[in-house]
Amino acid sequence: MSNPVRCTAFIGPRLLASGAPGDVAIAVKKALERETRDPVVIFDDATGRQVDFDLRGSDEEIAARLKDLNAPEQVNATRSPGRPKLGVISREVTLLPRHWDWLSQQRGGASAELRRLVDAARKADEPLQAAQQAQQAADLFMMAMLGNEANYEGAARALYAADRDLFHELSEPWPADLRDHARSLAEPAFALAPGARQA
Repeated sequence: MSNPVRCTAFIGPRLLASGAPGDVAIAVKKALERETRDPVVIFDDATGRQVDFDLRGSDEEIAARLKDLNAPEQVNATRSPGRPKLGVISREVTLLPRHWDWLSQQRGGASAELRRLVDAARKADEPLQAAQQAQQAADLFMMAMLGNEANYEGAARALYAADRDLFHELSEPWPADLRDHARSLAEPAFALAPGARQA
């Protein structure tokens, strides 16, 4: 699994640290050195999943390990045909003759037009994908940390119904730090809701 770009750690229901993985990992290490009795958990903010870091060594060693994990993967030039140095990888595409005929008449040829079509589709889907990712991340975090709290099931239903007001109402009695983090993770899920408003 790749390292999260941003994560958040809790000691029991209390927020410990939030930010870059290296900073959070060092804060967690220091908390564990104080022999805290409360469990310390770390979450990937993008996915809502719990993550573990290797906390061995000095602060500098921990930060260096996590920085290395965030480095972009390099394309292997011998892996496949195409233009790997530019990030272009050649793969087979199966289309009907009429599709190839249409593509061949477009400016830049078939490859350029396919890239434009894919980019346009991705851009159109971005708001929906962001909302769905936020729902899933908030849901996973809530299941892990708030599953036994009052109104949890109703709040989860409100999250998937994109009902921001009801979600906030039902989550109000939850422990403050956990509630605020769940709301932060969930916020993009409400962007597409009709009549969505900011608090």
